[in-house]
Amino acid sequence: MDFGLVLQTDPPASAVVGLMRRAERNGFRYGWTFDSAVLWQEPFVIYSRILEHTTELIVGPMVTNPGTRTWEVTASTFATLNEMYGNRTVCGIGRGDSAMRVAGRPPNTLARLGEAIDVIRELAEGREASVDGNPIRLPWVRDGKLPVWMAAYGPKALAMAGAKADGFILQLADPYLTETMVDAVRTAASDAGRDPDSVTICVAAPAYVGDDLAHARDQCRWFGGMVGNHVADLVSRYGEHSDLVPDALTTYIKQREGYDYSHHGRAGNPSTDFVPDDIVDRFCLLGPAEAHIEKLRTLRALGVDQFAVYNMHDAKETTIDTYGSEIIPALNS
Repeated sequence: MDFGLVLQTDPPASAVVGLMRRAERNGFRYGWTFDSAVLWQEPFVIYSRILEHTTELIVGPMVTNPGTRTWEVTASTFATLNEMYGNRTVCGIGRGDSAMRVAGRPPNTLARLGEAIDVIRELAEGREASVDGNPIRLPWVRDGKLPVWMAAYGPKALAMAGAKADGFILQLADPYLTETMVDAVRTAASDAGRDPDSVTICVAAPAYVGDDLAHARDQCRWFGGMVGNHVADLVSRYGEHSDLVPDALTTYIKQREGYDYSHHGRAGNPSTDFVPDDIVDRFCLLGPAEAHIEKLRTLRALGVDQFAVYNMHDAKETTIDTYGSEIIPALNS
């Protein structure tokens, strides 16, 4: 099983670079960041520094979207980093939540997202693609490689991930929901004539190592609110009780009363008081190292190839170090 570290690009950028270097020393293979231009610093600038100061770490956004940058610019940015540092990037992409809504725009449609996945990959790998009806190619790209992984929850998005994406990003660590959604992605891949095992499965969620469960929950409750933004979209589209979306994902947002993005992804987010303890326990990895190992083994058995640690709490260094000394070795022994 691979491991990734997910950070927000809060200033100073040097601290983000330092944590990514620490992660690589501790056996993490991927370094991910949020991508929301208003709320945080520009991640692609920081990726260049991370790549310069690491040797093998693969970096990318979790997740970008097809609306805040033109597709040829996104592809060219990835291709430039790959030329400089040797194909060490991955493009996580989705419809867009904070990046779009904070700028006053709705998330992108699935149709637009699906088209963008194809175009960005083609251009970044040196092939021709059509942008707004115009065929273009990046003539300087040589031997470029850009895996594109799609974040998804709903049935149509899961089907698209299976049909088009190189990887699937599921932003929660509940085993039941993981099994359900991974199965949907694998089925869609097979239906599209692809090898289902060719789709990399990445589960991303907060991890907090320690015996004080109440404190860990408080530090990670923000995650249920972040996921709740996407769940609210699903409920508005499919209804509260739909055969297409499991109740295990949707019922907890009944008490949700809006969301303040100024606290997005941060411990103590006041917009997440509606998130109950059982959701925090299901969606996150909490408790002593042994509890993390047990849950990760369960996820691995469900087909998860990578666990990406959302590291937004008051124990960033301890989490990275404990994963490196105890948890990653146990999963890869």
